Amino acid sequence: MNLATTLAAEPNENLASISNVLVYSAMAVYLLAFFAHMAEWILGSRSKVGRTAAALTTRSEAAAKAPAVTVKAKGGTAVLDRPKSAPKVVTRSVTGTRDVPDGPGASAGDEKGDLYGRIAVSLTVLAFLVEFGGVLTRALSVQRAPWGNMYEFNLTFSTMAVGVYLVLMALKKNVGWLGLPLVTTVLLDLGLAVTVLYTASDQLVPALHSYWLWIHVSTAIFCGATFYLAGVATILYLFRDSYENKLASGGQPGRFATSVLERLPAATTLDKFSYRVNAAVFPLWTFTIIAGAIWAGDAWGRYWGWDPKEVWSFITWVAYACYLHARATAGWKGRKAAYLALIAFGCWLFNYYGVNIFVTGKHSYAGV
Repeated sequence: MNLATTLAAEPNENLASISNVLVYSAMAVYLLAFFAHMAEWILGSRSKVGRTAAALTTRSEAAAKAPAVTVKAKGGTAVLDRPKSAPKVVTRSVTGTRDVPDGPGASAGDEKGDLYGRIAVSLTVLAFLVEFGGVLTRALSVQRAPWGNMYEFNLTFSTMAVGVYLVLMALKKNVGWLGLPLVTTVLLDLGLAVTVLYTASDQLVPALHSYWLWIHVSTAIFCGATFYLAGVATILYLFRDSYENKLASGGQPGRFATSVLERLPAATTLDKFSYRVNAAVFPLWTFTIIAGAIWAGDAWGRYWGWDPKEVWSFITWVAYACYLHARATAGWKGRKAAYLALIAFGCWLFNYYGVNIFVTGKHSYAGV
């Protein structure tokens, strides 16, 4: 190796080291964000949750008993007056069930809880920027897209998931409840990346040197990050729906369940969020599979070869297609459709971890 080659390689090694430092720094900030999110849930007044829930229940019952219209006779004219006050409620997606308003949020409307919630979001933004810097320096260290192995894929996936969450927050969407489960799983994902999946930066195999790497893999990562957020919403929907069913049947949930679940959005809100996110990203997942087939044609001379990764990508597509079809079919809304959504996301998870790590094929990531 001559002097010129050595000098050219040295900055790359430095950038790889900087990337590692930034990743560990991001984990430290995410850990602080995790504690802040926990403080938001714990220090948010539980009595405030109870008072809010009781007030909402009272207003809902009063509205149910109030007449829809009032007829007053004035001479020969009938005037229809609307009720003067009625609570703003959210209608559940399943016809014939109750109307339930959204909960007050993780902070429970408490000033101290709200303060910790703002701190948690600020720390999440900082951690996202630091992690993004780690992904960027990793790419610069080898001068390619940072998706050559599972370590790099994990870094980009967690960064993308947090990025989507922060964009929804910036758009004033009601997704604050995602903060704690998101930060928790990002910490687990990064911990797995730096311990089990870590791979030193290196160049790609010749088949991966294509502009389709940027198109196909970037869309796959974005779809996975978005499917993950929808999956969390689906799981929380099942818990919240069970909680609402228990209340409707006269049951009394435990104190802990009440404190947590009363703060979440209503079951219908969670259900609609999950459905709309999955429906919005499904066409992009379709494009991801098509782009992968085109890339396979360029790299391997065939568009489809029943490689394990190709097969499970198609299985995932079919699972989400069945879920979306079920949502458009009478009798397959609510919990039944939610179970299908979780099965579809489980297929995606196996495609992400199982196929890449445990199954040998053309898409297997070396060094994992």
